[in-house]
Amino acid sequence: MEWLNSLFIEHSGPQAVIVLALICAAGLALGKIRFYGISLGVTFVFFAGIVAGHFGLSIDRQMLNYAESFGLVIFVYALGLQVGPGFFSSFRKEGIQLNFLAIAVVLTGTAMTIGGSFLLDIPLPDMVGILCGATTNTPALGAAQQTLKSIGIDGSTLALGCAVAYPLGVLGVILAIVFVRKVLAGQTDRNLRCKEEANQTFIAAFHVQNPAVFGKNLREVAHLCSCKFVVSRIWRNGKVALPTSDTVILEGDQLIVVTSEKNVDHLTVLFGEHETTDWNKEDIDWNTIDGQLISQRIVITRPELNGKKLGSLRLRNLYGINISRVYRSGIPLLPTPDLRLQLGDRLNVVGEASSIPNVEKLLGNVVKNLSEPNLVAVFVGILLGLALGSVPLYFPGMSTPVKLGLAGGPIVVGILIGTFGPRLHMVTYTTRSANLMLRALGLSLYLACLGLDAGAHFFETVVGPEGLLWLGAGFALTVVPVLIVGVVAYRWLKLDYGTVSGVICGSMTNPMVLEYTNHTVDNDNPAVSYATVYPLSMFLRVLLAQLMIMFFI
Repeated sequence: MEWLNSLFIEHSGPQAVIVLALICAAGLALGKIRFYGISLGVTFVFFAGIVAGHFGLSIDRQMLNYAESFGLVIFVYALGLQVGPGFFSSFRKEGIQLNFLAIAVVLTGTAMTIGGSFLLDIPLPDMVGILCGATTNTPALGAAQQTLKSIGIDGSTLALGCAVAYPLGVLGVILAIVFVRKVLAGQTDRNLRCKEEANQTFIAAFHVQNPAVFGKNLREVAHLCSCKFVVSRIWRNGKVALPTSDTVILEGDQLIVVTSEKNVDHLTVLFGEHETTDWNKEDIDWNTIDGQLISQRIVITRPELNGKKLGSLRLRNLYGINISRVYRSGIPLLPTPDLRLQLGDRLNVVGEASSIPNVEKLLGNVVKNLSEPNLVAVFVGILLGLALGSVPLYFPGMSTPVKLGLAGGPIVVGILIGTFGPRLHMVTYTTRSANLMLRALGLSLYLACLGLDAGAHFFETVVGPEGLLWLGAGFALTVVPVLIVGVVAYRWLKLDYGTVSGVICGSMTNPMVLEYTNHTVDNDNPAVSYATVYPLSMFLRVLLAQLMIMFFI
């Protein structure tokens, strides 16, 4: 049995890998179990690590610290890359209001954490750990741990507090959402009606009957309306043609227009008559409808096109083709001339059959190139993130500077690279599956190490008086902020249930409850509002977890 002892008990490199792999495999398998539609997913690795630590499994301390740090860095950097493209755009228009609500949730929980530490006589590091568990936010936990280490304080109880509060952190958000739904139940259907996303593309057909546009070219017509639209095709005298900016509009022309659904009424006034035919069905065979034209989807795979504006390619003038839609990560975008292209974008190209191959050569359309991982960008981003995380930030009244650390630095750099990388012609493209793989691998390693470290004293803490106090504090940190902001968002701001629930999930950085919410409504409002507030909420929680420790310890 010596070989078995060497595999699981005696500290060594292979033993550490085996123990962590066992914890991750068991946790991921158990994470697939659903209870009333809720699954903890990869987070179950945390509890598998706690059980393993409780029964005496351990690995070398240096190996534990290395695996924990490595997993955290990979996870937060990949997370930053994912949310980066939508981070700054989330501050525009309706996103400003939703982000203010999310900030209110974050700040309320932070204030309760500081106040609870004094009122309940709970050490602030423990209270910060409870807050991380109550908000199911492991990057914030990692940031707080790194801050404690930098000032020479043991942060082992931090993970313990997170582990104690975590289960009720999931349940509490669900209860708050259920309460909000009960509040909504007696209200008018207007508040429950689905709101279409402002940027969602919509195809509409119009008959030109407005004398104000007769004889004007499309460039002049576009100046008559403030809304954005793209004329994809023109039918005139039974023949279809691809319009250019110089194409003159005549009475009786039939136009196929790509725009947003909210703009349809404005364009109806502009052109004259809106057709009732539904042109947004997935099964429409455009090649059959067009007759002389073909429609084909082409993928941008040439790195030199990354970050270029669509209008700068002059595809319509040079090749006689039109771009009706651009798909990015499955989301259709309006193909305006100022749209910056990214590697992996899929362009819906309309034109004559002889022109399509030339456009393919220009754009690339070699899908195999996208499957090759661009690891240089990943490692450069991690390097820059760690460098940024080590920069000391001095605040008035603090003797010790704050650092973004292993969690904050990489996520900031990931957001910046994900946002501005294409504009600098930096190839940051990773497939969705590759990004999910990096995040799941990093988070699994981090949670396994975190649970293993906290497992030795977890159960004795939970069943003791201290554990019950932590449970109550964590439940309050989960429920109170979201209830206050949720009621305000609905009663005073008149937001619908789907949007409010998405803001709650995003501000609590809780994708597990979002999955539950998606099953309770028949629209995409929860996912849209979640994506709008999640990046800023995640960043604030990571930063505030460190600031609380630096200011109040």
